[in-house]
Amino acid sequence: MKSPDGNYFNIGRRLTLTLALLVALILGGNGLVILQFERARLQTDRLTGVSQQLIAVLRLQESLLSFHQRLNELAQSKDAPRLVTEAEPLRAALQEQTRQTRSTLAYLPPEFRVDPTFLTALDTIEITLPFQLHDIAALATAGDWEAVHLRLDNELKRIEATTSAHVKSINRDLDEELPRAVANMKNVQRRILLIVPATAISTVFVAAFFGWAIARRMLELRMEERVNERTRIARDLHDTLLQSFQGLLMKFHAVTYLLPDRSEAQKTLESVIEQARQAITEGRDLVQGLRASTVVTNDLVRAIIMVGEELAADQTGQNRPEFRVRVEGTSRDLAPLVRDEVHRIASEAVRNAFRHAQAGRIEVEIRYAQRQLRVRVRDNGKGIDPKVLSGGGCEGHYGLPGMSERAKLVRGTLALRSELDSGTEVELTIPGSIAYAKSPGAGRSMASGKGT
Repeated sequence: MKSPDGNYFNIGRRLTLTLALLVALILGGNGLVILQFERARLQTDRLTGVSQQLIAVLRLQESLLSFHQRLNELAQSKDAPRLVTEAEPLRAALQEQTRQTRSTLAYLPPEFRVDPTFLTALDTIEITLPFQLHDIAALATAGDWEAVHLRLDNELKRIEATTSAHVKSINRDLDEELPRAVANMKNVQRRILLIVPATAISTVFVAAFFGWAIARRMLELRMEERVNERTRIARDLHDTLLQSFQGLLMKFHAVTYLLPDRSEAQKTLESVIEQARQAITEGRDLVQGLRASTVVTNDLVRAIIMVGEELAADQTGQNRPEFRVRVEGTSRDLAPLVRDEVHRIASEAVRNAFRHAQAGRIEVEIRYAQRQLRVRVRDNGKGIDPKVLSGGGCEGHYGLPGMSERAKLVRGTLALRSELDSGTEVELTIPGSIAYAKSPGAGRSMASGKGT
């Protein structure tokens, strides 16, 4: 199905903006979720970095203490060859641990800043310590064990003090970082618990919105097709069937001149001709009803005024009632099928009032409210017989049942109220979501029409 302008899903500016807002909300919600996970990742990386740094420094501190303790034991034993033999493997192990510590520090995130004094201690272990051990080995070989103890205490204790101070610094950072990290994680969790349901609900709204918009567009296209089909049927009826009947009627009328004047056959034929003329008139009314709403585009007020003026023109001067059309609210474009059915119902009610009510005043009131469309036709005529009203119309006449069926077709409600000698009121109400076209037309201000 395709609309005349070739646009399948033109859902209107307001609904398009709503859709854009919901899509933006979904994208924004997903972005916020990603942002919260990114914050959680950064916090985890920071805690991991502090922990890795602490582990690496603690291992270096342990290796340094073991190195110092073993050299002190060898110095206490005063075994110079053994000290010289074991010092080098101990130093190599300490240097390997130092390289691992430096490698760990190199892979920490950029925001981590290592204490420069600790880096100096690492340089001392890697560069200065081999020369110090060489001097200590020479002193041990010379038997100067007092100097050996002094050199060990002076060199190694200084490095141990620096390492210990760095461990304490890292512990302080960890003590400060851990509560902050826990609080941030809780905040992230709360935000995610809010964002995820909101995003899910928005997604449901978007899906429902699309389904509703597509269904409504398909319904509108079907309505347009039905209006076009009605126009085609009306054209065919007018151009073929009614024209043929009109031609036959003229031939029958010509036959009356061939019959004897005032004969029973002539009277009977003239009666049949009159009935046929009324049938053709009703047929033309039907064709007009099929085509009228499309002829006057979307101007419902003007269409009803035209019907009233044509009916008033058929009345004699004394029997001609006052006819008025009033509009409340700002006029809005109607959905195609709704417009057509409202016009048919209102026209039928106006036609009944002109032909049967014997009214002095006929009034049509059209009210464009936000939530509903209301069309009310009132007269001050003789009213409808309660039996006819309760039975839904006279036998063989389908005006009232047809009006009710048309109201149901557009999901409207038709109310008929009448009392003898007190007039009749026909009221049609249709929900605004069904009655009005998807894009409100250029609002025409409050207007009224009058026909006599």
